[in-house]
Amino acid sequence: MYTILKHISTLLLFSSIDTAFTKPSLERTTSPTSAEQACQQLESTLNVDQTIVVFPGSELYDAGATSAWNAANQQLRPACIVFPADAGHVQVAMKTIFDAQVDYAVQAGGHSGMKGWNNVQGGILISFSSMTAISYNPERDTITFEPGVIWADAVAGLESEGVSAVGARDVGPGFLLGGGISFLSPSHGWGADNNVELDVVLVNGTSVTATAENEYADLFKALKGGGNRFGIFPKSSHEALLTATAHFTYNSKDGNAVLLNSYDHVGDSVIGNAYMFYNGSDSIFNQTFSEFLSIPANTVSLGPLSYVDVSNTLNASTDESGHLQLMTGTALEGKAEDESIEPYLKTYQLWDNFSTTFSDELTYSVIAISPITESQIQIGRERGGNVMNPPLKGFVNIMHQVALPLGVSEVSDDIQAGRVNYLQRAPIDPDFPLNINECDASQNVYATYSEYNFLKATYAKYDPSGQVSLLFLSRITVNQKIFSQQIQSSSH
Repeated sequence: MYTILKHISTLLLFSSIDTAFTKPSLERTTSPTSAEQACQQLESTLNVDQTIVVFPGSELYDAGATSAWNAANQQLRPACIVFPADAGHVQVAMKTIFDAQVDYAVQAGGHSGMKGWNNVQGGILISFSSMTAISYNPERDTITFEPGVIWADAVAGLESEGVSAVGARDVGPGFLLGGGISFLSPSHGWGADNNVELDVVLVNGTSVTATAENEYADLFKALKGGGNRFGIFPKSSHEALLTATAHFTYNSKDGNAVLLNSYDHVGDSVIGNAYMFYNGSDSIFNQTFSEFLSIPANTVSLGPLSYVDVSNTLNASTDESGHLQLMTGTALEGKAEDESIEPYLKTYQLWDNFSTTFSDELTYSVIAISPITESQIQIGRERGGNVMNPPLKGFVNIMHQVALPLGVSEVSDDIQAGRVNYLQRAPIDPDFPLNINECDASQNVYATYSEYNFLKATYAKYDPSGQVSLLFLSRITVNQKIFSQQIQSSSH
């Protein structure tokens, strides 16, 4: 039996500079210049005692330019790459970028599925791969992460302290920008709901500290959103699995229960996976997931896990980088036992049709279904609210992800037409927010947020220039709660 770690509530400390600031001015101090000139200026300013700015032709540049998970972003070539070692370097870089008015991108864990989100063609890339420190302060009972940390490394590094964070189920800390769905979300809300304080570098290089109570409270809120332990199900059981998922999403009020489902289409085969976790006893686990446990399965793995094991469940199965990745997202309300699950079935059928049609051209096609339960939504409200702010009803975010074979650099017209057809026909419940971490750039995700108008007003305030917006730096801190029982896992 494993002992569960103490819990966490995330606090983002996005800078290590303790300076008092007046209201930041967003006026540029220079005329626009080229990216190459801006890079040269950064080189002369930052490359004093160490190499922070690198250019094409160097090994470090090649490693940074090709480190993104999505092959579409590996193809982009920035004019230079900034590898900041501390918050001061980021402030200098952002100030220079802002004044020069050049394009830029930021890369932390590098796992974004959207083209252009973590690399840039001809602009300046800021890579946080040199900022990977993790620390625990027992006096403040807080954990600090730098932005280049991978969640699996963070969890493993903190295990000896008996603490962990409401971190992502996969890869890096960038998930917090989209709210962040964690294995701990049903009991502790979206990852961003646990923020306590944010040190933020604005687009002009100014650093401000935002909390729920100070003058940057609007910015604080806007940033709250703006492996074999699983079951493998035969295709004949997929309708039963979808039904159980819709019912769980509707009925679950227990924050200790966590569910994630996925369907993998590889060649002519479809594999259904159900990841079920419960922070409690075997008996309550069996009761909570009884509908799932009654479904015939090809493979079952049941047993107690530490949170380290839980957090590594998906990391262990993460596919290699370098594939061209495509994502779209939808949202559906949970369903009671007497309601039709037709929207779930139609989503599955559309995905299956697309995957079968293009099976010879795809490495794989997946849909992942993440229940957002009432407990998760309620916790977000109790902690000041977030910009998603859905109705107090369970719903699911559904991601459709496609990977093209290694070496394929362009999406064919037929595949793109198939994706458009899927998205146009897939059911979406308009009352619920999409997950911005799992969508296509063509989807107007922010418009699905209840606080959309608040977001627009806040970004207009802090970035009236309209030049991308905020750059968040760095550290995630977490308040502690005790896990008094063990996490039971299954999967049927």
